[in-house]
Amino acid sequence: MALPIAKRPLFPGFYKAVSIRDPQVAAAIQEMMKRGQPYIGAFLFKDENADKDTIDSIDEVHPVGVFAQITSTSTFPVHGEGETSLTAVLYPHRRIKIANLLPPKHTTDGTTPSVATAEIEEIPPTQENQVQEEKGDVVASFEEIADETPPSPAAVSPYATSFLRKYNVSLVDVENLTELPYDKKSPIIRAVTSEIVNVFKEVANLNPLFRDQISTFSMSQSAGNVIDEPAKLADFAAAVSAGEVKELQDVLETLDVEERLSKALIVLKKELMNAQLQSKISKDVEAKIQKRQREYWLMEQMKGIRRELGIESDGKDKLVEKFKEKGEKLAMPEAVKRVFDEELNKLAHLEPAASEFNVTRNYLDWLTQIPWGQRSAENYNIVNAMKVLDEDHHGLKDVKDRILEFIAVGKLRGSVEGKILCLTGPPGVGKTSIGKSIARALNRQFYRFSVGGLTDVAEIKGHRRTYVGALPGRIIQALKKCQTENPLVLIDEIDKIGRGHQGDPASALLELLDPEQNNSFLDHYMDVPVDLSKVLFVCTANMTDTIPRPLLDRMEMIELSGYVSNEKMAIAEKYLAPQAKDLSGLKDVDVNLEKDAIEELIKSYCRESGVRNLKKQIEKVFRKSALKIVQDLGESALPEEKAFTKEGKAALAESEKVAAVTPGASSTTPAVNTTPADMEKQTTEIPRKPLGVEVPKSVHVSITKENLKDYVGPPVFTSDRLYDITPPGVAMGLAWTRLGGAALYVESILEAALTPRSTPGLKETGNLKAVMKESTAIAYSFAKSLMAKKFPQNRFFEKAKVHLHCPEGAVQKDGPSAGITMATSLLSLALEHSVNPEVAMTGELTVTGKVLRIGGLREKAVAARRSGAKIIVFPEDNMSDWLELPDEGLEGRPVGWYNEVFDIVFGDVQAEKANNLWAEQLKEKKGDREKEEKDE
Repeated sequence: MALPIAKRPLFPGFYKAVSIRDPQVAAAIQEMMKRGQPYIGAFLFKDENADKDTIDSIDEVHPVGVFAQITSTSTFPVHGEGETSLTAVLYPHRRIKIANLLPPKHTTDGTTPSVATAEIEEIPPTQENQVQEEKGDVVASFEEIADETPPSPAAVSPYATSFLRKYNVSLVDVENLTELPYDKKSPIIRAVTSEIVNVFKEVANLNPLFRDQISTFSMSQSAGNVIDEPAKLADFAAAVSAGEVKELQDVLETLDVEERLSKALIVLKKELMNAQLQSKISKDVEAKIQKRQREYWLMEQMKGIRRELGIESDGKDKLVEKFKEKGEKLAMPEAVKRVFDEELNKLAHLEPAASEFNVTRNYLDWLTQIPWGQRSAENYNIVNAMKVLDEDHHGLKDVKDRILEFIAVGKLRGSVEGKILCLTGPPGVGKTSIGKSIARALNRQFYRFSVGGLTDVAEIKGHRRTYVGALPGRIIQALKKCQTENPLVLIDEIDKIGRGHQGDPASALLELLDPEQNNSFLDHYMDVPVDLSKVLFVCTANMTDTIPRPLLDRMEMIELSGYVSNEKMAIAEKYLAPQAKDLSGLKDVDVNLEKDAIEELIKSYCRESGVRNLKKQIEKVFRKSALKIVQDLGESALPEEKAFTKEGKAALAESEKVAAVTPGASSTTPAVNTTPADMEKQTTEIPRKPLGVEVPKSVHVSITKENLKDYVGPPVFTSDRLYDITPPGVAMGLAWTRLGGAALYVESILEAALTPRSTPGLKETGNLKAVMKESTAIAYSFAKSLMAKKFPQNRFFEKAKVHLHCPEGAVQKDGPSAGITMATSLLSLALEHSVNPEVAMTGELTVTGKVLRIGGLREKAVAARRSGAKIIVFPEDNMSDWLELPDEGLEGRPVGWYNEVFDIVFGDVQAEKANNLWAEQLKEKKGDREKEEKDE
């Protein structure tokens, strides 16, 4: 009878226990035991997951197995299934090979009974098993004649196993396999055998289970010396190793003893490596546990000693007392007080070694560092606020008026709710710096953080306490830093806020910046409502297009459109020049930046709306002046020895001493890629003092318009005025750019001579975008309509092929505000009338001639003045913007319809002359008509 086994093969001479759940196979085994024929063939399944007690096909198992004797059986119930399982102890005798398979009988439904095969347990040959062996004469006699004529039930009688046919079991014909002859004294066999014994010793030192099995194996050997039984040793090495199934089966199938020993050694070496790794892991874990236990007991002993000596009380009790004292000083709301008491009670009952202890302690620390009910005393003095704001900033009237309104309300009410202001404008106009001035004027604490590129909602709302290293959001951090409930919080670059996989911070700001919600702002970390209604939020942005509409609605917008030339001049003289002079070390030196030089800087170098670039250029002027002074005076007038303090000289001497002994360094060029060990001797708090006071009084430097280019180079911008005298078809328009305003000329020309047979058309160039192209078409249609009404005999547009161009083709141009300029350019060409070069205009035009409102009038007025214009034509809807402008020496002409523009620009055009202007060119000649008729 053949019995399939799973997981690992059996080896001759080593007991194994198998579990059999198939009732047919169990009954057959029990009958074999009664008949005194307890012999089976055990073969290993090829599929490791196979789960049955019969072999249906010879391909299901490995062909080489073992001839085994069943030494004992016992029956056990299967847990939870109501069935029983037979456990049989097998003692393999020799190797066999399947020659033929007789599959089990099938049941009436055509299936083969299949039951699970339990895992095989290895049973080393103990003394008890040896006693059983001695009792069984069959086993003893079998072992004695194993090498000569092994007893086989099939060999005794052809009908010895016929009783098994009534059971659904697998029957096989087998061939006995014998080992190939070998020389025990072969040096290779002896060397490999010795190495296996050595590996066994190493494994036995690491694994106690191996030690017991090796001892039992040594005692069971009849020869007394394992080296004399190399084949048995190889089988034992494979039997006790937890190697790969294929490797173990390969050892079983190998009949060459020398090759079997080599394969067994490989399997055993892997077992040794596994045992070494297990030992290392065990030692590491044990060392960590011992270290923690030792630290714990030492800490407990130290606490006990300190308590006995009265040095200090228990650290946890002291911590709880500290939090209680902090909590009593704060005016916490009732909901917060309740959470505080619960967390404090939890801390008192936690062990300091617990992980939750530090989380609770950090939370209580944040909870007690928020200034609950603490507010700074605000200054509502209008005169003082005006003084502070004017000290720091010139202009910005809208912002200053809004702050004064805020102060006036607070003065009358006694308190004021927080507001959300948003300052928008181009870079460098003072949006961020005005926030500090507002805080100083109101006597509020100032906190600034930028949200430009921010993609994580946790920066606003905080992390939840479940995460390692969790922190509250930036607003809670602001309250902790300022220690007041009513600081001024500046949220910079709100138009550049990002959006990532961690959420949408712009949406998180909706709760923060909503006056109806922020009185109970809920931070993820704090998890208690925090009142932010007293906070004054000031946001800054360069543009409002990228700010989400719901967020924009929650803020009060104040637009900072930029500075005009007069304001830039005042800022440079009052703020920028003195600061730059001081930063350059020229505070006590006679260096003057003349007014005409500042005007030239503003006009030819710094045309942007803000003053940031102007500040850089002024700093560059003073730096160049400092370099010129130092070079002219020389080292003798400003010696380095005078610059060093006493401590600085000592540090320098130490550096020179180290440099003298450092390879690749000198006293003047020390080695910078290495940090000396005694670096503290080479450093001091104040190593040098300024030498500006040592500059002689006779030194005078004056920067004027004439020598300005020696300091900042040639002018970046030349005059915006392209024409001193404009030809017909050219008109000066005005455009808004990120750098402020600029003059935008519109040019129109006649592409070909007018003839009675010419066809009309319009071509536009100049890198015009979609909106501006529409303005061109509208202006062209309106110009034709106006000529038809005012000068019906002027048939210019009926036959003229016109080309309209806007210079500087590399710059993209878009927007509707060039409508009246384009119409004026086309009409100037049609009427052959030059436009006054001192007239600049801006305004959107409709096809009916209505002039609509435009934006950026302030910047455009600056550009018009810079271009030499004296009259500016603008829509009358922009009259309020015009009235807010300082006097720039311009005459404003508000218009509502294009007829008013026509009267300003073409007021001296004579109707009769205009009607007959192109009559000669468009007059049909007799010869031409005859030729045309002939061609037809």
